[in-house]
Amino acid sequence: MEKSAAIVLLPSSAPVCSHWMTDNRHYRKPGYCVSIAAILPRYIAMSSMQRPSHALTEGAIGKTLALFSLPILAGNVLQSLNGSVNAIWVGHGLGEAALAATSNANTILFFLIGTMFGVGMAANILVGQSIGAKNLDQAKRTVGTSLTFFLVMSLLLAVLGFVFSDRLMAWMHMPADALPLAVAYLRVIFLGIPFMYLLAFVSMTLRGAGDARTPFLFLLLCVVLDITLNPLFIFGLGPVPRMGIAGSAVATLIAQIITLAALIAYLYHSKHFLRLQRGEAHYLRIDPVILRSLFTKGIPMGLQMIVMSLSMIAMISLVNSFGAHTTAAYGACFQLWNYIQMPGFAVGMAVSSMAAQNVGAGKWDRVHRVAMTGVAFNFLLTGVLVLTIYLFNRGALGLFLPTDSDAIVIAQHINAIVVWSFMFFGVSFVLAGVVRSTGAVIPPLIILFVALWLVRIPFAYALVSRWQADAIWWSFPLGSLVSMSLSIAYYRYGNWRSAHMLATAAPPPVPIPAAAAPVADAEAG
Repeated sequence: MEKSAAIVLLPSSAPVCSHWMTDNRHYRKPGYCVSIAAILPRYIAMSSMQRPSHALTEGAIGKTLALFSLPILAGNVLQSLNGSVNAIWVGHGLGEAALAATSNANTILFFLIGTMFGVGMAANILVGQSIGAKNLDQAKRTVGTSLTFFLVMSLLLAVLGFVFSDRLMAWMHMPADALPLAVAYLRVIFLGIPFMYLLAFVSMTLRGAGDARTPFLFLLLCVVLDITLNPLFIFGLGPVPRMGIAGSAVATLIAQIITLAALIAYLYHSKHFLRLQRGEAHYLRIDPVILRSLFTKGIPMGLQMIVMSLSMIAMISLVNSFGAHTTAAYGACFQLWNYIQMPGFAVGMAVSSMAAQNVGAGKWDRVHRVAMTGVAFNFLLTGVLVLTIYLFNRGALGLFLPTDSDAIVIAQHINAIVVWSFMFFGVSFVLAGVVRSTGAVIPPLIILFVALWLVRIPFAYALVSRWQADAIWWSFPLGSLVSMSLSIAYYRYGNWRSAHMLATAAPPPVPIPAAAAPVADAEAG
């Protein structure tokens, strides 16, 4: 989304011998062995055997990147499926007004996630660079400052959002029949913001430290709980009252609380080297230099999501002018495109964490090899999905459209023009992930803005009167090729290698001994 903590994990039937950091030195506690199956679900213990036995700065890059990116990709798929299943419960069980209410409320949530994503990625990169440089003190200062920031901001957003939920929905011109439903749903969502933000922060921090599997496993737990609890709280059962649309949000809230508590308990039980121990409360004090980096580097990364979402709003408004069939066709294609783009996103996040650790370690040749391997992985994974869509175009679209509708013919035409270009757009994601690992976050934002707002959208609007809807569809390949070309040019000739995450020099590193660094997950004996 490798290794999560300074521990050795054996098969679930075997004991787990803990390691821990004390006074910046590493020890093996003699005779201290427990069964991981006693405190975590068995699937977590079993999967731990599969973790790689090397850090992100060592070993075979291809194997490491595969093991690191696949959990992130699987997590993205899980989240999409979770949203789809919950939408089915709401839409079929409560009606169109309820589904419209959740869709509008989730628009607000997407914006909040976008702002959090950027700051979280900044923390992810800072932690990665610190681990690569074996600077435990800076890594913990990053964790402490980020944790305090996320906690304060999430509590503030929760209060303001709960109070002003009705005004937000009214500002979005919600239909009258859906307005009270949306407000009820959104208020519970805002109550869960602190847990959602903290869960995302801990997961991104673990990825920065070299562990993508633990966040995935706990995301799996969260999704299973959410899907299971949704019908229970929506429709009620036994002592659980029927809560309607608010019940869907309550189910998500409970799932996040349980998952966050379980994840924190797991990290402390496993004695993760980044956990804050007794006597380390000073790390929770805001470090101005780190906080400045979280803002100056995080906001541009968050803006990338906003730039993309706003561009899709501009495109859908143009698509709508061609009638209901074209809009439905575009909507069905867009559902498939979300999955096609997931490998590019996942590999981009993975190479960002890998490159950050290697930047911290000063291994620039390895940073380049990570970039090239990531590009190859993007073409392989995205290419397989593109080929699958071309082979089963009508069947895939039939999951969302009636097979005898006019829209499905339009959708096939759209996919024929657009789908192949996502392989090239994925190159931009991967190279952006590499260059931002040094702190160069503005150029990827500019490249994305140019490709979408100065090329794709103007092209579609300028030629729509001549080419009709085809102007929209051909704008996607054009934007992708421009984005890839600019990304390659900046990677090749830009000054991203001289960028820095922190405005001032970091203090002398407190070393992370080799045995405590994230290196070995599956040692024998």
